[in-house]
Amino acid sequence: MGQDGAPMATSSANGPALRVAAWSCPRTVSTALMRSFGNRPDTAVCDEPLYAHYLASTGRPHPGADEIVAQHESDWRAVARWLTGPVPGGRRVFYQKHMAHHLLDDVERDWLWEIERHFFLIRAPRELLPSLDAVTPRPTLADTGFPQLFELFEAVRARTGVAPPVVDARDLLLAPRAVLVELCAALGLAFDQAMLAWPPGPRASDGVWARHWYASVERSTGFGPYRAKTGPLPQHLAELCEQCARPYETLHRHRIQAS
Repeated sequence: MGQDGAPMATSSANGPALRVAAWSCPRTVSTALMRSFGNRPDTAVCDEPLYAHYLASTGRPHPGADEIVAQHESDWRAVARWLTGPVPGGRRVFYQKHMAHHLLDDVERDWLWEIERHFFLIRAPRELLPSLDAVTPRPTLADTGFPQLFELFEAVRARTGVAPPVVDARDLLLAPRAVLVELCAALGLAFDQAMLAWPPGPRASDGVWARHWYASVERSTGFGPYRAKTGPLPQHLAELCEQCARPYETLHRHRIQAS
């Protein structure tokens, strides 16, 4: 059964299909986590499928924006039909990496409930914001993804009656195997040892923005060590950090804790 209690869609090749929407703040370990799931033999992955719609709608001057809109689907309705359709390659699991801030107000929400599982990837605002500010100067609250994460988390919880899985990036880096074991169990998947290490290099599933953002991930062969951010928070980020605190703390209370 899906998270909303509806029957899960079927995949003729490999039994019941399982679509997993991974909703993340920017500047987390979301791409490494996509590599982790993409290394499972039963899983197809997709990379930020709503990004082109976000750029076409907002006009944000992101690196390679024109190319992204030209080469990726910018109609959210077409994207939604693909995400809720057959799993690519006839595989059983369809892992969908999303940036939460790409879910703009004009994107309707009903299609989300055709996806069997949703989970949330967060990072402490105190660590996230300086990294985000370096690539998106003077970010707004909407740029952080926290309002959208909070909205979706509460919507899933209200629909299902239970809190959906939450992963904190710090916990994942400190204990990747333990956190992934718990996450897979919460998603209804068996843990696969292949999730802990992967070959370096690009992937065909990466968006065309990979060359602007994925250099370190393309060099990686697994999850890197956790490195705490110890420097002072820039003053211009102080108010924004306070605004992020409530949604972050709400989600953090429900995070997976490795046993």
